[in-house]
Amino acid sequence: MLPALPSRLSLFLAAAIALLAPAWAQAAPQAPLPIRIGVYGPFTGGSSPMGLSMRDGIRLATAEINAGGGLLGRPLQLVERDDEANNQRGSRIAQELVQMKVTAAVGIVNTGVALASQHYFQDARIPVLTAVATGSIITKQFLQPHYAENYVFRVSNSDAIQAAMIVEEAVERRRFKRLAIIHDTTNYGQLGREDLEKALTAKGLKPVSIEHFNLGEIDLTRQLQRARDAGAEAILAYGIGPELAALANGRAKLHWEAPLIGGWTLSMSSFIDNAGPNAEGARMPLTFIDEGTSLKRRQFLDAYLKASGAPRIPVPSAAAQGYDAMLLLAAAIRQAGSTDGPRLKAALENLRDKVEGVVQIYERPFSPNDHEAIDRLDTPVMGEVRGGRVVHAYGVRLRHVP
Repeated sequence: MLPALPSRLSLFLAAAIALLAPAWAQAAPQAPLPIRIGVYGPFTGGSSPMGLSMRDGIRLATAEINAGGGLLGRPLQLVERDDEANNQRGSRIAQELVQMKVTAAVGIVNTGVALASQHYFQDARIPVLTAVATGSIITKQFLQPHYAENYVFRVSNSDAIQAAMIVEEAVERRRFKRLAIIHDTTNYGQLGREDLEKALTAKGLKPVSIEHFNLGEIDLTRQLQRARDAGAEAILAYGIGPELAALANGRAKLHWEAPLIGGWTLSMSSFIDNAGPNAEGARMPLTFIDEGTSLKRRQFLDAYLKASGAPRIPVPSAAAQGYDAMLLLAAAIRQAGSTDGPRLKAALENLRDKVEGVVQIYERPFSPNDHEAIDRLDTPVMGEVRGGRVVHAYGVRLRHVP
């Protein structure tokens, strides 16, 4: 028996289904595309305590934003890369992130990496928020008249501010006049040394000795001996944690009690752990100290430790600045109603709403002519290593603290 031929009705229905199928497929709900944010810093190597702290602060802010529904109806997605504190690698990462068309970049720990890489974002008109690197030139690399626009912003304590605070601590508060500068040979150390010399010149002083060291050096007694022979009363230091520990240990080996005052990197866990008791008394300018001086800060500290599973934050100020940088970027995206680079830049330069960070409450932190979020008068404090941790050297100051 031959099979029954299909009826006209069944043929019509089959044709209709075939025609409508593409329309049904297009109408099916799809997950919104994420807003991709580039995040890079040193997640391995000697600078990694700063990089990991910053990254985890950024992750924490991103998780909170996504838990609240994301931005513009879309989730945030972090594209993380380890630059190993290497300028060339950082440059390649920046090119990769630009090619991926990230909405913005947040991060950067090392001054040299920033100077080598941020021009790729500048050329692509993609905002970059530097959360840790402190070289004074970082936000001034693309100023007029050579550049019509500047896409580089910063949420950390510039070396110009730090150098002034370091010299004020040594000269005004502690009455030292004979000072030695000992710095590393990276961009960070060289530029920091220049800022220290400028700050000393403003006080009518010159260093009695300027010494330098390379990354990886573990015996700095020769540099210290020369500084002591020059009659230095205190050491002004610019370097990264491991080498700063060698500096403190070398000072102890020489039985020299000259105070150690330097950049914020003296707060790194790698300095405190490797120097042990020799780190005691070291002082440094900081934007954030991990003491729960407010509800917002206690919540941040508790959430960070819970999310990271670590017993402490390796570099609290790096974590706090990374967290705040992401909040400021999120505020700009909301205000702009867009992920377009020029519109985000314009929003950052004129943020209408206050942003409650953990470093401070930000009220119009940037302007077209000022891309520095941290003001010396409002935020930085002097920290001191006591009992193996960093505390306020002169008590808690609560101005503009959330």
